[in-house]
Amino acid sequence: MTTYYPELAARVHAQRELLPNLYGDMDFDQQPYRLTTDPDVASSLPAWVANRPRLLQNERVVELISTATMLGDVPADAYAALTATHSVTHLIAMLRTACREGIEAVPDAPPELVTFVAAMEDTPDWIDLDLVAEGARQVRIPTALVAPFVTRGAFIATFTNSYAALPMALTGALSGRRAARRVNETANFFAVTTLPGALDRHGPGFEAAAMVRLMHSMVRYNALKRSGKWDVSVYGMPIPQVDQMPAGLIGQLLLAMKVKREGRSDFNESERASVEFARYRCFLLGLLKELLPADCDGIIEVMNTRAALLRDDFDDATCGSLVRATMGAYLRHGTTWFDRAADAVERSYSKAAFIRAFFNGDRKAAEAMSVTLDPADYVRIAITAPFVMGRFLAVMQAARIRPLQPIVDRYITGLVKRRLATYGNPEFISDAAEYDPVSA
Repeated sequence: MTTYYPELAARVHAQRELLPNLYGDMDFDQQPYRLTTDPDVASSLPAWVANRPRLLQNERVVELISTATMLGDVPADAYAALTATHSVTHLIAMLRTACREGIEAVPDAPPELVTFVAAMEDTPDWIDLDLVAEGARQVRIPTALVAPFVTRGAFIATFTNSYAALPMALTGALSGRRAARRVNETANFFAVTTLPGALDRHGPGFEAAAMVRLMHSMVRYNALKRSGKWDVSVYGMPIPQVDQMPAGLIGQLLLAMKVKREGRSDFNESERASVEFARYRCFLLGLLKELLPADCDGIIEVMNTRAALLRDDFDDATCGSLVRATMGAYLRHGTTWFDRAADAVERSYSKAAFIRAFFNGDRKAAEAMSVTLDPADYVRIAITAPFVMGRFLAVMQAARIRPLQPIVDRYITGLVKRRLATYGNPEFISDAAEYDPVSA
């Protein structure tokens, strides 16, 4: 019974009436098998992270995660559903034009596009745009200096659970070429959104968010209507909002955990800005306010409860294949000795970061999921760490000195733009013709 979030529950059920061609057959009262509140059933929450029984006793957050697990993205889903009558290329072209020049620049813009873009333009009053700009400046530094070495590791964290990984497997990301494209697209999105003014109405980050949002909706539409492989009673909503939340808030979760380790109760002013930036970026991706808390305890609670409710499962045919394809993918566009060396170094850092962040350093547990650190990885990290980490720490220190901030920001902005060039031009598309058979 809905107690704490009646409006959210009504929004979930309204999906059937708003998009009957997509959600008309879905039973929003049925809890999918992926969710479990049984304390005796293993979940994806590691015991070292949090006390699962305590989390399950918080009925308010449990209800929030359970309800949002069945929530899609009606504005974007309605536009994606136009693939039944429009080409994907045409839909993407109209969306890009609307983002860059305004909806009035799209001849005969379909009402679904008008509604989609309007939803992104309607910045809520719980977002502080002044803090967003400051947060982007702060996040640019790790984006330029650290993210290129760990993005692949964060990306494969999505594949550690069969129920959350299935949409990616369905899209055919099991091959090295497609896996590389997905990793670079993800890195591109998180990098471009940090550029100065990128999230402004006509900025490149705003457009990138619209494209990612449309891609998610295309996967959702194709999974439900064209794949013939999606079992709603088991997996619930394809790419629900709760499965987008971890990627959007992982940095802020790590920051919140750091704050708690230091014995503080909440973020300071500087940290608060980076959190606000992440919240606004998530809003542009379609996430609702309830999944985007602004305080330390709230972020930790929603993220851990989501894991505590997600039934544990690692299917090697699906998850293992995704991990191996992603770890084995060559991400660079060039093949010079420098490109090959850079790719090897990045892969070593990504594996180490993945094992440290998601397995608390347990190498055996990571090996069971096809992630292995070998002596060569340790050598690469040892040789490059003084430069990689030394430069990051030096820049962070310089950024705290007010007279140096403009100089540091120009340097970091230029570096982010160079990173974008190495990631290549993102496509942000999902073609049902490329979908692969997957185990269910």
